[in-house]
Amino acid sequence: MTIEFRDVTKRYPDGTVAVNGLSLTVDDGTITVLVGPSGCGKTTSLRMINRMVEPTSGAVLLDGKDVSEGDPALLRRGIGYVIQHAGLFPHRTVLDNIATVPLLSGWDKRKARARAAELLETVGLPKELGKRYPAQLSGGQQQRVGVARALAADSPVLLMDEPFSAVDPIVREELQDELLRLQSQLGKTIVFVTHDIDEAVRLGDKIAVLRVGGVLAQYGTPSEVLRHPVDDFVASFVGRDRGYRGLSFVSANGVEVSPVDVVELGTRLAEPTKSWQLVVNSEKQPRGWLPPNSTVDGELAEDDLVAGGSLYVQGTPIRGALDAALSSPASLGVVVDDGHRVVGTVVAHQVLDVIEATPQAS
Repeated sequence: MTIEFRDVTKRYPDGTVAVNGLSLTVDDGTITVLVGPSGCGKTTSLRMINRMVEPTSGAVLLDGKDVSEGDPALLRRGIGYVIQHAGLFPHRTVLDNIATVPLLSGWDKRKARARAAELLETVGLPKELGKRYPAQLSGGQQQRVGVARALAADSPVLLMDEPFSAVDPIVREELQDELLRLQSQLGKTIVFVTHDIDEAVRLGDKIAVLRVGGVLAQYGTPSEVLRHPVDDFVASFVGRDRGYRGLSFVSANGVEVSPVDVVELGTRLAEPTKSWQLVVNSEKQPRGWLPPNSTVDGELAEDDLVAGGSLYVQGTPIRGALDAALSSPASLGVVVDDGHRVVGTVVAHQVLDVIEATPQAS
């Protein structure tokens, strides 16, 4: 389902203009990210799609139909909506939270709860959590429940207002991965609001950069916005390190992956280590590094290890390879396969040589 803003303006009674002449089209089955500083009208624009905010002038269209022509309540039931802090009902169980919209749409309770249980698994949560209340969940689990609730009516449109900004960075990355996985399966039309350009670049098929006053500054693919900002405002907002972010769109072909010896957790070391040792679990997934000259009393455990930096998933863009090499305490970036099993290592200088030799990275 396409979403179109046609010269949309929102002006409040005190004269404040939150959105000014916004015109853009969100293509069917894509993720469009609205990004910009505080006060640029991101959330206002999002809420005009489901009529939580009414435009002063202009029109918002869903598949060519003006949203103002129907019942706002019916419109909202047909649009998934995810907000910061999940917005769950504290007095309802997880299953009943997810079942809210199907129940409002006339489903019987058994069918609605069965759908809710399916969606728990869809968003990567065990069914047992369905009987708990929101306060018994972690922040990341609550956000997943919020996504499941938004998917419950199987609507083609999903609106997400800074849904991951209240969780820690590790959980945030996991939730971003989960959203991308779900989108690859479900193909929703998603409008996502964030103030974080890295999140926008990671998630968006298109990025709309808004400036204060609700004016659209630039609309394009992440690569276009990073490499060809239209003015000083966009260049400043995406950051002076936009060239580094642009590596998210550069292939890692040519980066040499070297074999690496590993030590498994539970091993007893016969003598002190001579160099950095990569430690893995029984499934050959990296758990950390053992520094040179280390000795271990008994079996090697995770408490003996130094955190290993980021991991580079083989076949993904070159930015991940450089991140892994630079963040590793051993100066060896750990390369893993899709199952996070060790493939080998990369070194920063060789990654940089490949970047320098790649025309699209310059």
